[in-house]
Amino acid sequence: MYRVITCNTNGIRAAARKGFFDWLDKQDADVVCIQEIKAKEVQLTDSVFHPKEYHCFYNEAERPGYAGTAIFCKQKPQKVTTRLGWELLDTEGRYIQVDFPGLSVVSLYVPSGSSSDVAQARKDGFMGPFYEHLKSLRRKRRQFIICADWNTCHQNIDLKNWRSNQKNSGFMPHERAWLDRIYDELGWVDIFREITDEADLYTWWSNRGQAWANNVGWRLDYMLVTPGLSGSGERQAIFRDERFSDHAPLTIDFNISAPA
Repeated sequence: MYRVITCNTNGIRAAARKGFFDWLDKQDADVVCIQEIKAKEVQLTDSVFHPKEYHCFYNEAERPGYAGTAIFCKQKPQKVTTRLGWELLDTEGRYIQVDFPGLSVVSLYVPSGSSSDVAQARKDGFMGPFYEHLKSLRRKRRQFIICADWNTCHQNIDLKNWRSNQKNSGFMPHERAWLDRIYDELGWVDIFREITDEADLYTWWSNRGQAWANNVGWRLDYMLVTPGLSGSGERQAIFRDERFSDHAPLTIDFNISAPA
């Protein structure tokens, strides 16, 4: 069994204060992918941000208190990639990849378009180039697990109020079609949906109103895998017993051995 966790912490220091690392210490994950660390690495010198059983890699944004990603992994990777030569990703720390023998794991933070038309235009501008990047990864002779806050729901089952959100960022037809192309044309697999087709399973809730209490959520955090890992997902879990962020951690247990 190979356990992977992904979580948008909406500020890793805030999540730490809310008990995220205490929870993580009990999970025995092989790889942990984090999005939206919202910190510079020099601000993360406390040992809590460097769990002793993990090799910890941070990719910060140039802008303070914004975006950024991280990966913690038990096995020392052969290679760590934090730059793709693409300004949007590179300056905002939105992508980090660790390579093991035969397997790579990515932590990705897709831009959100919900704040303004300008933000949506940035997100739309991200989609085409990242599709091409996913296409290039499929040509590699290795398996991939991409853990991300995709900031997009794919199907009606993936958000509570789908009817009223069809013109809103995160569920617009062209965003959903982008995911369709990633699945249908490139062969990437939403491993969570291979495990379960259960409704009302979400990973993000607005801080407005009673969205969390009433489970009025969106499933924004997905693990996409290459076809060679299709069928290997044994168990999924969205942790809601505590709230570390506006997102909940997603755990997938894969029926694979750790890369040798």
